[in-house]
Order: sequence, then structure tokens, then C-alpha cells
Amino acid sequence: MESASSAGGGTQFLCELCGITAPFSYYGQKPPGTRAVVLLEECFLMKDPFRPEKEKFLILGSSCSLCRRTVCVGTECSLFYTKRFCLQCVSKHLDQFPQQIQAEVAKKKKTSSTR
Repeated sequence: MESASSAGGGTQFLCELCGITAPFSYYGQKPPGTRAVVLLEECFLMKDPFRPEKEKFLILGSSCSLCRRTVCVGTECSLFYTKRFCLQCVSKHLDQFPQQIQAEVAKKKKTSSTR
């Protein structure tokens, strides 16, 4: 959880790949104010600023299960396949992922190289 800071009294999430920052209010699997929600990974969460209900939240990101980098849930930074992986680790270990994931990563690389 190195990419969380408490500078200025607030706690900030920082994606180590794209650099996006956002204030987060909770880190863990069981968001406060929810009854039956248990997330599949330890996540950085913030209250949804567009919904007044307590149990509404946004998942900002998590740690890569291989390199431990803090990454956002953006499709350019990470993917979730049983665990969170940064796309750099996915590329390094692509042969260890199912064929469907390999095809999606190849398609994503193809479309990003044509931009």
C-alpha cells in the first residue's frame, strides 16, 4: 500500500502506472456501511460522490498480486482474473493466462498501436 499518502490530512490513492490520484475513504474487502458486500480483493474505495446512499462506493484500485504495485482499475493499467494484475505483469507472464485473456490482451495491443 505504498501509493497511499496522507498528505494534507486526506488520504490519496495513486496509480503507479497512469498517475491518477483520488481521495479514498477505505482500504479492504468489507466496505463500511454495507451489509452483505465482501470484495474479492483488498481494494481502495471512495464513497460515490453522485449517490447519497451510504452503501454506494467506487473501487479505485488495488495492488498487483505479483509485483505489489498499486494500480487503478482502468483497462490500460490492470485486469482482474481471480486476482488483480498490472498490465506489465500480464505482459511478462502472458503465457500463464487462459487463451481468452491472451486474445483480449493481443487485441488491446493491436488497437492501441493503431492510434
